[in-house]
Amino acid sequence: MSRLTRRLADHYVMAVIDAAIAGRPLVRVRGAPPPDLGYVMAAAWARVRETPGYLTEREARFIMAAIALAPADGANVEIGSFRGRSTVGLAYVARHYDLGPVIAIDPHTCPSPTDPVLREQETTFDEFLANLERAGVRDAVEPRRAYSCDVARDWRDPIRFLWIDGDHSYEGARADVRLFTPRLAPGAIVAMHDVLGTWEGTLRVFDQEVLASPDFGPAGFSGSIAWAQYRPHAGRALTRRLQHVALALPLRRLIPIAARGKAEFGQEKLIRLHGADKWAYKFWRTLIPHGLVDPPSLARALRLP
Repeated sequence: MSRLTRRLADHYVMAVIDAAIAGRPLVRVRGAPPPDLGYVMAAAWARVRETPGYLTEREARFIMAAIALAPADGANVEIGSFRGRSTVGLAYVARHYDLGPVIAIDPHTCPSPTDPVLREQETTFDEFLANLERAGVRDAVEPRRAYSCDVARDWRDPIRFLWIDGDHSYEGARADVRLFTPRLAPGAIVAMHDVLGTWEGTLRVFDQEVLASPDFGPAGFSGSIAWAQYRPHAGRALTRRLQHVALALPLRRLIPIAARGKAEFGQEKLIRLHGADKWAYKFWRTLIPHGLVDPPSLARALRLP
């Protein structure tokens, strides 16, 4: 199929799905997925797929389900927007269910320590805005062209959904978690990208700051995404501690392997593993469930007692 044919087909699919959900009342039922969520996610994915970036379909569908199902009130915060691939999906779903705008935090500087090196480009901001316009979600996004640490300094609002895909270094990812966790509303979801990628920093941070914390309840993985629900003191329960330990044990075996990875070809988003490390990483990663998370299962896991 040629690129033009595929683009026309995608636009046709988007039009059909939009027509199917147009005029339906907004449905937001805590504890169960909205009946039209499948249609909404399909329409959102058709737009995400046309937006450049590194989010897989499995990962995109997870964060779209998570933002729709988080049983909390507050802001939707994205740290690290790049060209807007995840922003498009989140904004489409949030707008449909009247969940408020996506606060998209990113300085859009090039190069960035943990983003790809973009030739002859000093910023991704104009491209980011253009991609939002093309996807039809510009009105559902509130860009904050700043570093997350600067935004956190003056942040006072509760947060219902926190998507972290910014600085992947240990110091940067830890700062994002520590600065924004105090603003999470009970029931909120934290999701971090590239934890099950090959970044030592995000692996260590999710292990130390989330799985080891008594303030997070249900947790899991989908693709490279790690996620957890903010439930103050719920992590003290024996069953929850055992779940976190079961996730942490293989996760910790990945950390020293990832630490030996090397950035190649100037593409600092890609950390390559070689030889025995490559196979060891694959082995331990398979012991961590990280498949597609369906909305009904996620809704049941997130249901507050």
